[in-house]
Amino acid sequence: MPAPKLPEAYELITGVILAGGLGTRMGGVDKGLQLYAGKPLVWHVASRLAPQVEHLLINTNRSDTEYAAFGYPLLADRIAGFAGPLAGLHAALSTAATPLVLTAPCDSPRLPLDLASRMHDALLSTSANVAIARAGERLHPVFCLCRRSLQEELEAYLASGSRKVAGWCAEMGAIEVDFSDQCEAFGNFNTLDDLANS
Repeated sequence: MPAPKLPEAYELITGVILAGGLGTRMGGVDKGLQLYAGKPLVWHVASRLAPQVEHLLINTNRSDTEYAAFGYPLLADRIAGFAGPLAGLHAALSTAATPLVLTAPCDSPRLPLDLASRMHDALLSTSANVAIARAGERLHPVFCLCRRSLQEELEAYLASGSRKVAGWCAEMGAIEVDFSDQCEAFGNFNTLDDLANS
């Protein structure tokens, strides 16, 4: 089933694949470039997310040549020291030309094909500026739809030394979008053994 394209009346969204980490739990390898079903993890994420958004970027802090081969613009953190997923979101909010930014991790190759539309509908149904995914009892705050206007708030949060995605989202009054009908779509891979056994 192809990913649904947002109607023209919807606000435009820039999608960002977060692949800027150190891959510590994978032994330091670049997680997004590890193979799943014969293709790099980031390829799977891009193939599902790109049809849902106006623009797609890959947030990465190394392996630029390999990531550039996928054909999407690369976006490095503006905060030094591999500061985590929020640093990728911060870079996107600082760069995006659209009013909304949607993030997804590079290690969730089965992400929902209706991620953007459901997150967008939920965000517009409230006065919130941030929406995050929930599947069953589990929150997935790295799947985050955020208004670009929160760039300064995020910069201040990071400048304070805070790094927790869920913490910042809570401070911003994020709403939770229910994806309990497809919990398996949020499955991810944290170790090479996870991938080997998939």
